[in-house]
Amino acid sequence: MTHLSVEMLAAGSVEPITSAGHAQLGIAVLAGIAVIVLLITKFKLHAFLALTIGSLALGAFSGAPLDKAIASFTTGLGSTVAGVGVLIALGAILGKLLADSGGADQIVDTILAKAGGRAMPWAMVLIASVIGLPLFFEVGIVLLIPVVLMVAKRGNYSLMRIGIPALAGLSVMHGLIPPHPGPLVAIDAVKANLGVTLALGVLVAIPTVIIAGPLFSKVAARWVDVPAPEKMIPQRPSEDLERRPGFGATVATVLLPVVLMLAKALVDIVVDDPEATVQRVFDVIGSPLVALLAAVIVGMFTLGRAAGFTKDRLSTTVEKSLAPIAGVLMIVGAGGGFKQTLIDVGVGQMILDFSKDWSIPALLLAWLIAVAIRLATGSATVATISAAGLVAPLAADMSTSHTALLVLAIGAGSLFFSHVNDAGFWLVKEYFGLDVGQTIKTWSVMETIISVVAGALVLLLSLVI
Repeated sequence: MTHLSVEMLAAGSVEPITSAGHAQLGIAVLAGIAVIVLLITKFKLHAFLALTIGSLALGAFSGAPLDKAIASFTTGLGSTVAGVGVLIALGAILGKLLADSGGADQIVDTILAKAGGRAMPWAMVLIASVIGLPLFFEVGIVLLIPVVLMVAKRGNYSLMRIGIPALAGLSVMHGLIPPHPGPLVAIDAVKANLGVTLALGVLVAIPTVIIAGPLFSKVAARWVDVPAPEKMIPQRPSEDLERRPGFGATVATVLLPVVLMLAKALVDIVVDDPEATVQRVFDVIGSPLVALLAAVIVGMFTLGRAAGFTKDRLSTTVEKSLAPIAGVLMIVGAGGGFKQTLIDVGVGQMILDFSKDWSIPALLLAWLIAVAIRLATGSATVATISAAGLVAPLAADMSTSHTALLVLAIGAGSLFFSHVNDAGFWLVKEYFGLDVGQTIKTWSVMETIISVVAGALVLLLSLVI
């Protein structure tokens, strides 16, 4: 339903569920987003409820019949969860296996044993980027910050010199690289090719993370020169594991889904024949569901069984990994419902009509819309989902590579200037023992650098591919 409505709306062959003019629709969008922002920031309402109410408010302000607005919302929620829900669940399982088996510790300890002095910030970027592939941002922070604090304390480093590269690695993965929820939903909304988006995302991510991580950390350490807070440095409990999985096996497991998805993209480009057997095989094994499922199954042996997990312990690990993502799933689903309501009331077509007369490139427009929603709501995921819904019609006439760049432009914009309405802001502030001003000068500026650099790289790539 989502795919059909986006395609047909872009072609102008489906009537919106309201007859409102462009001015009323523009006001309705602003009012709907304002309702969401107000409920999240002022009334501290959960983002799922805020997005649900905001979607209904959008329908009401646009003059749509309430039953049709409800139908749009539930259709969008269902199709979004159907599209990315299983992938989010599989990513959570892989992340939990990585943490509980000691695989994450093995990656950290191995790299840190080989790095020191000036190489340490680069080691932290590498650790965060590898661990950040299968993990949600908040989970990655909780997993990595204890390591950051211990490294800063043990090596007598400035906390910012070690912390900023780690945060940059996590944040770039979260905003630009599937299978994270935001990029997956954007790919689904604009019908981008996942493999091409992943390949171009890695291309954009590498220079972005270098600039925002190790390079900016030198400046951040001068602006905010603080040691690791003693009270936050963890005392690790005694291990109850028989052994830890090997470094090579752990890294191979984490990178398996990425390799499979990139292989599919490469075969699609080289073979370019949907009927060819080799392409059909790679279309299956390189699909995100099969790639992540393969990584989870392999991880049960290379991580779980290698750490001495019994079948019962493996089952418990999987079960515990799913409970914390219920909220994420519902927020992503409600964001998809909001996106579908935007499309069905005709907002996507309105933006398409307006953009024909603008000299702003579609990729820059997508970035600016994501920036505005990010600043307002504080959520990178909400910003990505909402912006993807708004600009989806612009992708109708784009090439495969430019549709992938549209996803990356949205992802880059969704990371712009995290501040007091973002949960990540408070996580960093509390873990690092900073005040609000220090957090803005380090974390918020780093997020802005990521957003601007990635956005600029996307625009540059659009000129050459």
